[in-house]
Amino acid sequence: MNQPSELWRITIDTNPEDCNLSCIMCEEHSPYSDFIPTLYKETGIKRRRMPFEWIEQIFHQAKELGVKEIIPSTMGEPLLYKGFDRIFELSRQTGIKINLTTNGTFPKKSVVEWAMFIVPNTTDIKISWNGATQETAEKVMHKIDFQQCVRNVKEFVKVRDEYYRETGYFCRVTFQLTFMENNMHELADIIKLAASLGVDRVKGHQLWAHFDEIKKLNFKRSQEAMQRWNQYVKEAYAARDQFLKPNGEKILLENIIPLKIEETKAVPEDYICPFLNKELWISATGKYSPCCAPDKMRQSLGDFGNFQEQQISEVMESNLYQNLLATYKTHELCKNCNMRKPQ
Repeated sequence: MNQPSELWRITIDTNPEDCNLSCIMCEEHSPYSDFIPTLYKETGIKRRRMPFEWIEQIFHQAKELGVKEIIPSTMGEPLLYKGFDRIFELSRQTGIKINLTTNGTFPKKSVVEWAMFIVPNTTDIKISWNGATQETAEKVMHKIDFQQCVRNVKEFVKVRDEYYRETGYFCRVTFQLTFMENNMHELADIIKLAASLGVDRVKGHQLWAHFDEIKKLNFKRSQEAMQRWNQYVKEAYAARDQFLKPNGEKILLENIIPLKIEETKAVPEDYICPFLNKELWISATGKYSPCCAPDKMRQSLGDFGNFQEQQISEVMESNLYQNLLATYKTHELCKNCNMRKPQ
């Protein structure tokens, strides 16, 4: 018997190959990645971009299903999508809020212009953040201007706070981290910086080590590395309690939890998938995916069809999807997934 869908959020890969940075852990834009030249060699396509007509259809199908949020691309920089303002117009028309992930550079417009556009229609803006110092941040996120990004956050939060005072609508601001050996020694200081800037939440996930060059940065590679991470977790919660936001509140920490020794081999059996039956991904070419694991890995979960041929509801109700929902803990990808977490 099928489980009733609890789908509340959809991620659409609007423009995954458009980015102005080159973060070392990025599946596509890392200096260690050959994804984009391989894509062109195999398909003749330099850049995949989702047609806006599809985005319109996705919003309208999502509204019928009671979806609450849509995330424009988490691969690449969504603010570079041509006509990005039209996505916010769809948000206003359908009542589906935007949940935005951005690299914090705010290209093409001033931060204030972006903020005035984003804040009224967005539940949460997740800003990729990978250091408390310029040296560390720029080692991870190549081409970034760390000090400019700090100024950007200050300006964005100022606009957000003014809008909240005027209307009562609150857009949460989050720092989104990738937990690695070369940046998490600054985790407590990232939390301190976030609190001082009025950022509401610091969250992240353990590294997906796509490339041999970054496998040494994975905390799950050894018990010694895990112990370092677990110490950073203790320091993180101490920083949360010590350094408060300007309004006196504690910053929210999410997914910053100790690693267990068995996670060198597999995640604990009782850890759950936070995505299945709740979220869905649609690629720039229309391909459906049940989660955000690296593309080559999640292909092992099966072929869930294409938006050009199947409606969203059909995917959620399909035998393949329902079987995955019932058996995901037996799949090799899921046994080692960085996203599964305690209930």
